[in-house]
Amino acid sequence: MNFKKSFVAIPLLFALHAFAQQYDPSLIPYRKGDLWGYANADKSIAIKPTYNETNWFVAGLAVVKKGTKFGYINKANKLVIPYKFYSAKPFMYGYFDNKGKHTSGGKLIKNQDTVLFAGASLKPNGAEVCIDTKGLVMSKCPAINEGRPGNNIQMVNVTSEKVYSLVNNAGLYDKLTDDYKLPEDEHTYYIGTKNNRYGLINNTFDVLIPFEYDSLKKININGSTFLIVTKNNKQGMYTGTGGAFIPVENSKLVYVKTTDGSTYFIEGKDGTVTLKGFDQRENSSAVYADIVYEENRGFILTAADNTKGYYFLNKKLVAPKYIELRSVRDGNFLLVKTSIGKTGYINAEGIEFFEE
Repeated sequence: MNFKKSFVAIPLLFALHAFAQQYDPSLIPYRKGDLWGYANADKSIAIKPTYNETNWFVAGLAVVKKGTKFGYINKANKLVIPYKFYSAKPFMYGYFDNKGKHTSGGKLIKNQDTVLFAGASLKPNGAEVCIDTKGLVMSKCPAINEGRPGNNIQMVNVTSEKVYSLVNNAGLYDKLTDDYKLPEDEHTYYIGTKNNRYGLINNTFDVLIPFEYDSLKKININGSTFLIVTKNNKQGMYTGTGGAFIPVENSKLVYVKTTDGSTYFIEGKDGTVTLKGFDQRENSSAVYADIVYEENRGFILTAADNTKGYYFLNKKLVAPKYIELRSVRDGNFLLVKTSIGKTGYINAEGIEFFEE
């Protein structure tokens, strides 16, 4: 297949699609017992649960499963693509370059910049092909945008080795490894080592951070320079001028810059993990066994009993109670696995769109 990014046959559970922001949230997949349908935002049933699986609508179409095969319905619950696929994915938008041409159902389609398509298989365990909105196999699969930002931005900054002209004042240091300037500050700051331990000095030979750390690296946060240090497997942070910012007592220290421009720190010590803002205030009074930033969406919270909850970027909190969860709908909904092992959707308010 001519994918820039291949489809992989994966189960519905926790399948995250690259273009979740194009999903239509007006109808929400709703489970009652073992059957799926759709509900409105107020939980009133829009399409009665009669399907074995449902998924979100994209451009008015949703992939559903009846028995062992998949087809596609519209928002009026009319079957518009028959149940003929052994696996099927929601529709998404891709593109052909300006030189590309393809056919759909034997008809030549000239240069298009945007096209709606889905991946589906016509044979059991067969390779997936690209289909159009009529369910016809496309002769060429569109490309999809792979340019998505990374996840869990760890506080690491790799720098190339430099040669410095600063005169070593009476053996103050063994080697300089990095330097920087601060706005409206006449000093130059130098990261260096002495006896294989890191510290910070300035160009007037003041020792601002003693040479006692296993590592010392600069990072940029909101346009300002900070320094992350490690000592005996503990981490902490200093300001660019050497002032204490986060005590060197954390077994886990992760800096996250979210898509809404907010700054968070995930800090772990003594077996518990907390989520704090740039001002070092906790975003929740609760402590957790672990916290992980989920790309562009929010934070997965793991309690001591290993149940999962969620902290949304809009400050909404879902307390841990689920076996597993992942965000969908660009962070507005969660797909969860309940205590009895079944899946369902909840929103940022914690409203459950399922009945056990």
